[in-house]
Amino acid sequence: MDTLKKVNLLAEGAKYDVCLSSCLGGRKRDPKDPICKWIYPAVLPDGRFIPLLKILMDNACKNRCLYCAQRNGRVFQEVSFTPDELASFFLRLAQEGLVHGLFLSSAHSHDPNFVMEKMVKAVSIVRKSFQGYVHLKILPGVSLDYVEKAVELADRVSLNLEAPNRERLKKIAPEKAFIKELIEPMRKAGALISQRKGRAKSQITQFVVGASDESDYELLKTTTWLYKEVGLYRAYFSSFHPIPQTPMENHKPTPLIREHRLYQAEFLLRNYGFSLSDIVFDEDGNLSERFDPKMNWAISHPERFPVEINDADYYELLRVPGIGPKSAKEIVYSRRKSKFHSKEDLRRTPVVLKRALPWITIDGCKI
Repeated sequence: MDTLKKVNLLAEGAKYDVCLSSCLGGRKRDPKDPICKWIYPAVLPDGRFIPLLKILMDNACKNRCLYCAQRNGRVFQEVSFTPDELASFFLRLAQEGLVHGLFLSSAHSHDPNFVMEKMVKAVSIVRKSFQGYVHLKILPGVSLDYVEKAVELADRVSLNLEAPNRERLKKIAPEKAFIKELIEPMRKAGALISQRKGRAKSQITQFVVGASDESDYELLKTTTWLYKEVGLYRAYFSSFHPIPQTPMENHKPTPLIREHRLYQAEFLLRNYGFSLSDIVFDEDGNLSERFDPKMNWAISHPERFPVEINDADYYELLRVPGIGPKSAKEIVYSRRKSKFHSKEDLRRTPVVLKRALPWITIDGCKI
């Protein structure tokens, strides 16, 4: 099989991994070039955006995960790269300025260590002449030696949990062991990263939202635990969409608003000083679709409002709808020079006035 056909099949299989943003750098791409559709915009841990080749090493899998396009028993053309093939193809794209980074994942039709060895070899070859960004997937069930090698070679590593706990995972991936094959390698990677034992600076994971009938509370509870116990950099949420010829092909797709609300809540937990107990869930443990999580918290805590802009500390300001970390810092800094007297004064900060005004007073006055 020629390289281009392999690329199309293996890049198609990699599209379910989340690493996207809304910006793209690098050389201008020719939309007629079949390679370009597999080059994705991605945001790096330092906030920069780069064009990334996102691809699988192997698209055939021994597991029978109920939702997965690569599941054993589903009919599709199976194909894999050798380490030399993958490295040569990527380096050619990098030399032409089409990509500035590599995202390498894989299914595994053999022992996961066998496939992980191929992935590590491919990245090792790439590293001989490319020192840019590499994101390397750690396969479930690999030995901890391969976790060390991944952390040594890649700038970011990840292992997808897919579900928030053992019981939920069993519903959609009955052959995977939640603790032994997923959590233990993540713990190892987190420890190595915190000790600066390799090149990797961060670790992420991904959940398939709605596939296992989990609640938002379960997802965010696990996410919070991973931040604290595993040193997770961040969690990604991917709405479930049914794939033909899988046992879940008739399962209802997950609305994108649910994915959006989870990201908003996760952002509050990560950057706004919210705890899990601050997040408002309904009786089924799910977030509101009507209100974003921060607005829902404000509505549920009328005793905390209005907040006086001239007196509130940084964390009190962060609880106000329409005020984020940047605008809260600017308010605190500006108050050292002079008080706020009107909404025109506040308009000079990044505050979203339309959202904030119902929840604040300015110099003692409700505007």
